[in-house]
Amino acid sequence: MLVGHAHHADQAWVSILLTIRLPLFPKLKVRLTTLFAMELVRSVLANELHMALVTAPVSDAKLTVVSFAETQLCVVLPEAHVAAHNERLQLQHLASDEWILFPRSVNPVIHDSILETAGREGIPTRQAHEIITAQQAFHLVYERAGVAILPKPSTLGLRAEGVVIRPLSDPSLSFETCLIMRCDDDSRLVNEFARTFLRKQMPKLWRGRQMDLPLSA
Repeated sequence: MLVGHAHHADQAWVSILLTIRLPLFPKLKVRLTTLFAMELVRSVLANELHMALVTAPVSDAKLTVVSFAETQLCVVLPEAHVAAHNERLQLQHLASDEWILFPRSVNPVIHDSILETAGREGIPTRQAHEIITAQQAFHLVYERAGVAILPKPSTLGLRAEGVVIRPLSDPSLSFETCLIMRCDDDSRLVNEFARTFLRKQMPKLWRGRQMDLPLSA
């Protein structure tokens, strides 16, 4: 079973993938790969991956897309920042800062949403520092190079002296994370694996119910 996910995926999702056991497929092996959002979609469509976990995937009629989590953006900023004491932040709190962002190639939907929201709020566009990993972002914030805007799961477990994490409150900066697979994939193994992941990720939603999902039977 070939499954893709983004580099900022919540590690709890990855753990679920690795613990899935299917009685009808005792020799099941899960192999994971980490790619950018557009590459994940392309790889599923090209049958290079059986499925992928993607935040804000682009629409494609050839894909089955099932939302299973909400991914919020957060801000990593120095403790001494004037807005660090706020429980939740808005982009206006960061209007005078240098920004640290994932480049557009990582996830164009998230990247564009940040800039579009800034534009609506009259925040001037400035050249941002571009990073690939949350560790890089934390280091740049620690070095006072700016403030980082990241999907929240990427920051879990990371710590840096003098650095704090605050959620962004703008609803336009919250995104659905989805399981995607090809619509025409009628493999029993793939569909059972997908259903099992969703049951484990959303047990309260599916407890006592049939799995009513747009996946192949």
